[in-house]
Amino acid sequence: MTPLAHTALAELTTPALLLDRTVLERNCDAMAQRAARHGVALRPHLKTSKSAEVARVATRGHSGAITVSTVAEADYFARYGFLDLTYAVGISASKVDALHRVQRLHGARVNLLADCVEAVRAVAARARALGASFGLLIEIDTGGGRGGVAPDDEEALRAIAAEVQRSGSLTLAGVLTHAGHSYHADGLESIRAIAEAERAGAVRAAECLRAAGFTVDVVSVGATPTAVCAERLDGVTEMRPGVYTFFDLDQAARGICGIEDIALSVLATVIGHNPRSRRVLIDAGALALSKDESAAEFRDGLGFGLVCRVDGTAPLPGLRVAELHQEHGLVASGGDGHGDSDDDLRAMFEALPIGSRVRILPHHACMTAAPYDRYHVVQGTDASVHAVWGKALGWRPA
Repeated sequence: MTPLAHTALAELTTPALLLDRTVLERNCDAMAQRAARHGVALRPHLKTSKSAEVARVATRGHSGAITVSTVAEADYFARYGFLDLTYAVGISASKVDALHRVQRLHGARVNLLADCVEAVRAVAARARALGASFGLLIEIDTGGGRGGVAPDDEEALRAIAAEVQRSGSLTLAGVLTHAGHSYHADGLESIRAIAEAERAGAVRAAECLRAAGFTVDVVSVGATPTAVCAERLDGVTEMRPGVYTFFDLDQAARGICGIEDIALSVLATVIGHNPRSRRVLIDAGALALSKDESAAEFRDGLGFGLVCRVDGTAPLPGLRVAELHQEHGLVASGGDGHGDSDDDLRAMFEALPIGSRVRILPHHACMTAAPYDRYHVVQGTDASVHAVWGKALGWRPA
């Protein structure tokens, strides 16, 4: 998908999603090296990019195994040859038909996720009716409080594993956990502690099942903060970070990455100056940027995204997207943008003339990228498109 290759950024319809391939490749190489140092497989979570081209970079030199979060992603990636898939959202029986179709049409193998006997029973019944078979991972809660069995709940672990074993349509693949609460941890030491709890909890659950006679091949952990900060992963077989491919302000605000590691930005056009509200208007609003302000938990002055020149991602001092409407973003400078001097206002208007282009760095790359249907691939300060990469959209398979 490259019809707009070599198009100047000034010619793109805005808002547009930009992806710096140089930064993407650097991020992916660093995570691959980290996994290798720990002696674990890397099964990147592609819910962030939803892109086969990004997946090729993220799995370069690896097995090609990936993680997905929607049936649409499973179908999309299987069509592009990614056939070892973990569907890392608790499974419902209503999705078994579509996932069986992914396996049958593309020759894929899909591992499912469950944390209770009732879900396993319902999914197994539907799979038997279709003549389908799946691997199943038991979800472990290592502190996130979202889904999963407690690592020391031996009775629940054994009951789920036994239900899988007698199902006839499911095979126990292992255990999986996600330390999503690491996104709210302040400081690298706190994240390191969560990473160790994530590792230890998953390993403990696996050992409990093995002691009861069950085979547990997969011990899977995964979150970008813990993947970056983990000091040891013994007993783990794979990790599943996702947002590391792009990074974002949320990760930068806690020191997981630097601003220079953010590969994703939104290209916008300056469409107005409003001296009364002391704002610059751009054509990227809530739908283009998302209203996620996650990095504000750790750092002030980020608004809904930082403003950069069109030829790079170094933030312009003091400028951020202060307000969002559906298709409008309002850029302000300094404190709250209302008490700045007239000189500051003139400087902002001069820096962002009407008709000029800017890039906005997002808080949460996954949320920002999701609505777009393509990436305009750039490299460094070259203000032109080198390639256009497609991506999956929505929840329904094609």
